[in-house]
Amino acid sequence: MNIVCLDMEGVLVPEIWIAFSRATGIEELKRTTRDEPDYDKLMKFRLAILKEHKLGLNEIKKVISGIDPFPGAKEFLDALRKKTQVLILSDTFEQFAAPLMEKLGMPTLFCNTLEVAPDGEITGYRMRIANSKLSTVRALQSIGFETIAAGDSFNDLGMIRASKAGFLFRSTEKIKADNPDLAAFEEFPDLLDAISSTL
Repeated sequence: MNIVCLDMEGVLVPEIWIAFSRATGIEELKRTTRDEPDYDKLMKFRLAILKEHKLGLNEIKKVISGIDPFPGAKEFLDALRKKTQVLILSDTFEQFAAPLMEKLGMPTLFCNTLEVAPDGEITGYRMRIANSKLSTVRALQSIGFETIAAGDSFNDLGMIRASKAGFLFRSTEKIKADNPDLAAFEEFPDLLDAISSTL
């Protein structure tokens, strides 16, 4: 039995931290997993900047409320879910992702959670599991699923390479150049065709 594992930010929806960076004018918050492979290092960097600027979850949620999925993302997911099971694997946080999942038709999402003080200050975060995307793909394989994966960032490469088929989608030129053996796509119909051919 097949299951497709998809990254969320940069694949189905815009990068939340980039949107927040634009809204606040804080350039440093544009750094994402496309730029920094060490997620723990990236999050500590982000939380320090939020603290410095006295920004918290409430301010981030206001920005998220104005974010829509990429054009064609919901239709892509709807078409894919008619063919096979789909799981969104993301290093985002449930507090960020909930409104975006509604706009995508409530696909299943595995992600992490933020630790938030009563005043909205983000004091920390809890990862669902170490190496969450690769660990989840391995766990799915251990119970009889064949996985197909797609993503855009450094933290997607593990699940992509561990799967029976894997694709880059709207990735960076550097990641594509460093992984020339991985098929890379820019448009949803092309990714849908590539995934469908592996089912």
